Amino acid sequence: MTMTTTDARRLHASPVALLRDAAGSPRALAAKLVRLAKALRAYADADALDHRLARLVALGYLERPPTRLQLVVGSVDMLRFWISPAAADYYRSRGIDYTFHQVLRFLDDPASLVDPTGFLSSVDVIVGHLLQVVHANPAYDLQLLESHDDGLETLERQTLAVLAGTHPRQRSIGAVVEDSTYHGRLLEYVRAYRADPEAALAPVRDNVAGSPRFAQIERTFGTLPAAMRYFAELPREPLGAARHLLTVRDFPEAIAARAGAGMSRRAP
Repeated sequence: MTMTTTDARRLHASPVALLRDAAGSPRALAAKLVRLAKALRAYADADALDHRLARLVALGYLERPPTRLQLVVGSVDMLRFWISPAAADYYRSRGIDYTFHQVLRFLDDPASLVDPTGFLSSVDVIVGHLLQVVHANPAYDLQLLESHDDGLETLERQTLAVLAGTHPRQRSIGAVVEDSTYHGRLLEYVRAYRADPEAALAPVRDNVAGSPRFAQIERTFGTLPAAMRYFAELPREPLGAARHLLTVRDFPEAIAARAGAGMSRRAP
């Protein structure tokens, strides 16, 4: 019988114990640094990025692939308007220090923090990221995994291992994830998604579902098609990109509205 919860050691262990568990043994930490080096080297692999974009076009998730400059600017916007503020709000509501939480995430898997779009990440890095973070909406990551031959199967297998207590990173993941029901919800979603991607309902995090502001931004960045439509509306020239990054301080609703005007086949 499959368990539906995990032990949220994150909530009751001491900070020192959490740091130790997240880092793991010296051998485990060394392996994580090797993964980080591979992740950083991937930025120089233009062919890999082109291949990933082509796969996403073939799946119907992209109609107009963003340029490399748009990917950079879009990644910054996704971090500053969506990922960081929504996460900070969530952890504040749970009484968890956001900065310390990021340290734990880095110690658990540093490679998962260097590629916001996930286009250059391996299956294991994307899956590891899904397992270590209570996602505001995991739909983006599952759509990205769908572009890898064994992505969704790997996610289901590793989620089952976490729930069974047999995952190789069990202690480090347990030192990061604060919600004992998260992996059970994730397993239900990936199984529903594998059965019917169109009908599967993503488990949206409470602080997003209950906030009109975050719910609006989630409609732009919460799924891969919507996020890439936004990216494709961003400036295509260096001067315009620099102006956008330096002058736009709040979520640009006008750009989001333009992006929402063109809907791809697999869009929400």
